Amino acid sequence: MRITMPTAVIEGTQLTVMPFRADAVIGTMSVPTLVQLVPSPRREDDVKILKAASGAVRRHAELRSLVQRALKSTQKGKNVGSYADYIADGVKGELGAGWSTPPITFWHAGPLAALSDELVAGTGLRTLTIAPGTSIVAIDGETQTTAWHELYDDPERFGLTYTELARVRVPFELYVDLSVADARQIFYDRNVQGVVVAKNLAMSMDQRDFATRLSHRVADAVKVEIDDRTLSFAKLVNASKRQVGKTDPEVITLSALRALVITTIYGRGGLSRSAETVHEDELPAGTDAQQVEAYVQPLLAGLISDHSAHFLARSALTAPAVLAGLGIAVHHTTPWAEPSNALGSDQLNRLLSGVRWERDARYWDGVAAKAGASGRLNFSGGVKDSGGRVADAILYPGTEAGRRIRGQ
Repeated sequence: MRITMPTAVIEGTQLTVMPFRADAVIGTMSVPTLVQLVPSPRREDDVKILKAASGAVRRHAELRSLVQRALKSTQKGKNVGSYADYIADGVKGELGAGWSTPPITFWHAGPLAALSDELVAGTGLRTLTIAPGTSIVAIDGETQTTAWHELYDDPERFGLTYTELARVRVPFELYVDLSVADARQIFYDRNVQGVVVAKNLAMSMDQRDFATRLSHRVADAVKVEIDDRTLSFAKLVNASKRQVGKTDPEVITLSALRALVITTIYGRGGLSRSAETVHEDELPAGTDAQQVEAYVQPLLAGLISDHSAHFLARSALTAPAVLAGLGIAVHHTTPWAEPSNALGSDQLNRLLSGVRWERDARYWDGVAAKAGASGRLNFSGGVKDSGGRVADAILYPGTEAGRRIRGQ
């Protein structure tokens, strides 16, 4: 008697997906499915662990090395821990709705085991099957992939449980049966072709950043007069650009206003913090968020209101480095400033009263800007480059720079 073999059954991991081109689909998968399909990049970078790994994992590591960067001893690898903390905070609800992780881009090295017809006619939804042992590589989003592994390896360390992680859906896009060359090209396009957002601009968008929140509140507190209309200064603050264009209705960027806020809080120490997140527990010693906001908001709102004409004229006062230097001077009036350098509000007003804010090389060349051959000023120097010089010119009127910005 011969035992007949069963009808062929396709085994593997099934995912519900939506094709968006002939060789690519999008969808979501659970965290357990993710860690099962894609080995941990951190482990694959560890030679000792890899030697003891299964043949399937070693083959996956070899394929991954053809299209990915090393994780170990790189900034990419250093970011894994903070990324895992961020995801954990989001999953636990501590970040509200204001958090997000981008879809991970996977490469399925080979044909699919199976792809169903449309599940519902006209929707495009289908079920694909990934055969056991198939190599799935994260072309883009490998740091996130590693972070999910960190979370699933030890959820308790992040204040989570396996049950909570199992409920999470991770968005992905999957490219199927591409050559190594095509997978490398996608890696290049995703990591090089895109325009990297300047860090200081990114910071200005971070609503969990204390300085960003305070900047918005300062702008909201100021009213200016334009053509017999009263307008909120917030309408004149551009939150989406690195610099304001000539035809833009706004007169200042949010990142520039944020530089003013940060140096007002920290003084010269704020120059190095302009591209860093400001956490409430890192405010000056002896202060808290409520105290700092209660003092800084009306102080800067009044300063902007008093100099509104210069802001509306797009004078030198709107340049990030000038605002940073101004903030350093203003810092000396705060209750938490070093007593030996403290200034009264009247003293500060006297120092500012003689400053020529016009965009003129006679006043700002060599202090916050450089004059070209035509005499036109270029304020492209950064906060760190020129903010300190501007502060010195404001605080010390007897110096060469101090006399220059006062037209003397």
